Amino acid sequence: MLSVFICEDDSKQRERLEKIVADHIMIEALDMELVHTTGDPTSVLDYLDRHPKTTGLYFLDVDLKHEMSGIALASEIRERDNSGKIVFVTTHGELSYLTFIYKVEAMDYIIKDRSDEIERKVRECMVVACKRHLIDGGAQPRRFKIKVGEKTRSIDYQDIMFFESSSVPHKIILHMDNSQLEFYGSIKELEELGGSFYRCHKSYVVNKNNIKSIDRVKREIEMVNEEICLVSVRALKGLD
Repeated sequence: MLSVFICEDDSKQRERLEKIVADHIMIEALDMELVHTTGDPTSVLDYLDRHPKTTGLYFLDVDLKHEMSGIALASEIRERDNSGKIVFVTTHGELSYLTFIYKVEAMDYIIKDRSDEIERKVRECMVVACKRHLIDGGAQPRRFKIKVGEKTRSIDYQDIMFFESSSVPHKIILHMDNSQLEFYGSIKELEELGGSFYRCHKSYVVNKNNIKSIDRVKREIEMVNEEICLVSVRALKGLD
């Protein structure tokens, strides 16, 4: 499902966009949901940091009466949601060139002054975004997104060897082929990734696609990068 975001500092304009989006989702039964509307750009980023697997359609004003412009916000969104669709709804058509400077790959640029076209163009963007999302979902590898310091990293599932509980409380170590990343999280949350990810021990979640061998006597899993994970007696059954 595609998540829809609206970031517009003018409350009347925001309410108008909310109605257009909500009505069109209902009428056309689109596979999307209006999840967050705000006038504060940092609120959008906070949401994405809390929901790192989000893929969104973003309707953004350029001038948000905030130290962060809509285009700067779009650049930050790209760091967190590289498959997201971004649409600017603004009175500042002359600033469209900035989308190229910031490399945000905007899907459209809707001018507010053309009130008769706003609703039509918003609806068109929603339909196109839905179609592209379905295509992207089948063609692109799934990615795991985590916040490391001030940046958000996006990592292909296939590049992940395993997750391990850190000695630091509430932290997880993500193991890749030749590198590691540490981030805040819990093994229980990672267990819910499902698919090729399997909780083999109280302290480990492994990517079964990257298992090289299993020693059932020592209860150890060797990954393709030659690192070793522990496996519990109970969890061995799930590795048959």
